[in-house]
Amino acid sequence: MRYFIHFAYNGTHYHGWQFQPNASSVQETLNKALSVLLNSEINAMGAGRTDTGVHAREMYAHFDHETPIDVPNLVHKLNSYLPKDIAVFDIILVDNEAHCRFDATKRTYEYHINTFKNPFLEELSWYFNQKLDVALMNEAANILLKHTDFQCFSKVHTDVNTFDCTIFEAYWKQENNKLVFTISANRFLRNMVRSIVGTLVNIGLHKISLVDFENIIASKSREKAGFSVPAHGLYLTEIYYDYL
Repeated sequence: MRYFIHFAYNGTHYHGWQFQPNASSVQETLNKALSVLLNSEINAMGAGRTDTGVHAREMYAHFDHETPIDVPNLVHKLNSYLPKDIAVFDIILVDNEAHCRFDATKRTYEYHINTFKNPFLEELSWYFNQKLDVALMNEAANILLKHTDFQCFSKVHTDVNTFDCTIFEAYWKQENNKLVFTISANRFLRNMVRSIVGTLVNIGLHKISLVDFENIIASKSREKAGFSVPAHGLYLTEIYYDYL
């Protein structure tokens, strides 16, 4: 029997989602909790990988278990057993062929910038106090929707068959001292969102133009794109499935 587990985590103290042999990961922590509470070795497959320090307001993983699960009881036990920076929302019985990674049709990320120093947001947003041209950054974000090849924003030496992604939306929104970038796509490349944000910040600083931005995308060169912003401002916020 296959189950999806719906959960969230603060990634501050983890070396990303995926298991690491010599570092703490969300996957390892979740597998251990499920294995203990179900008295069976569980290996959960995640809907995607998040890097060290990246957060997830919504994440899915799937796992298999031979016998039916008392969902409310297990959710309660997991939230008691897991550390305070991981929270389980639900466990959902799905078709045995369902796959939380390959079946996802859209993912949404947010990147949070705090423009006024706030010690309570130190690990949850990037503090950046230089003046940014947000309107120009939104013009550049709209350009992303016209393209599909985003090799220039991908981590180099990554093992993928294609750099093509379909971006559905990309925009900045400012509220008081908070600046949030939202981007949704059918898939994302490694480090893609953080390098897009870094490049858009350079546009907001008037270091590069909209024409430069178009040329960077056309170049397919990571060296020409902007810097990669810090991981702790990045959140995976939504994952979409046609059957959930």
